[in-house]
Amino acid sequence: MILPIVAYGSPVLRVVCKDITPDYPDLARFIDDMWETMYSSSGVGLAAPQVNKDIRLFVVDSSQIFAGQDEGDKGRYPDEPGIRQVFINAHITEVDGEEWSYNEGCLSIPKIREDIYRSEEVTLDYVDEHFEPHTTTFHGLTARVILHEYDHIEGKLFIDYLKPLKRKLLKSKLDDITRGRISVDYKMAFPR
Repeated sequence: MILPIVAYGSPVLRVVCKDITPDYPDLARFIDDMWETMYSSSGVGLAAPQVNKDIRLFVVDSSQIFAGQDEGDKGRYPDEPGIRQVFINAHITEVDGEEWSYNEGCLSIPKIREDIYRSEEVTLDYVDEHFEPHTTTFHGLTARVILHEYDHIEGKLFIDYLKPLKRKLLKSKLDDITRGRISVDYKMAFPR
C-alpha cells in the first residue's frame, strides 16, 4: 500500500525516533509499504517519520542512483553498484572521511534541492528486517543516502545544514509546502 509522505512542518519530522522490537505490529507489511511508497515517489531512501511513524526504521536503494547515471559518472563512486537494504534501530558509531558536497532533495520537502556537505563514510550498528545484527561501514553515495535517512530518525532535515541566510531565502517555499500549496506526483499529508 502506498502511504502518504508527511510534508515539511509536520511535528513527526522533528522527533528523535525510538527503537523497536521484533514484535512491532505488522512490521513486515510496514516495510513492504515503505518500499512501495519510496519507489512510487521516485525516492532512493525513505524513513519511517516520513510516513508518520516515530520509529528507527529506514529503507535505502542507492542502486537506483547508479542505474540512472550518465556514462561519464560511471566508476566515479566507490560504492557502485549501490545497495538495497532495510535499517532498523540504526545508531551511528563513526563518521569518517572528507566532507563533500552533493545536491540533495527530500520527498518531505519537494521541489527544493541544495548542495549539502556530508562525510564520505559512515559506520553504524543496526538490525535488518529479520532482526539480525550488523555493524557495517558504507561509503560514497550510499553513505550519503544513509546519513540523510539517519537524520530523519534523529529529527533532522537536510535544510538544517544550510546557512541562516539561505534558509531565510527558502522560507516562503517552505511555508508553501507546509500549507499544502504545492503540486507533486505522489501522495502527501500536510500538517493541520
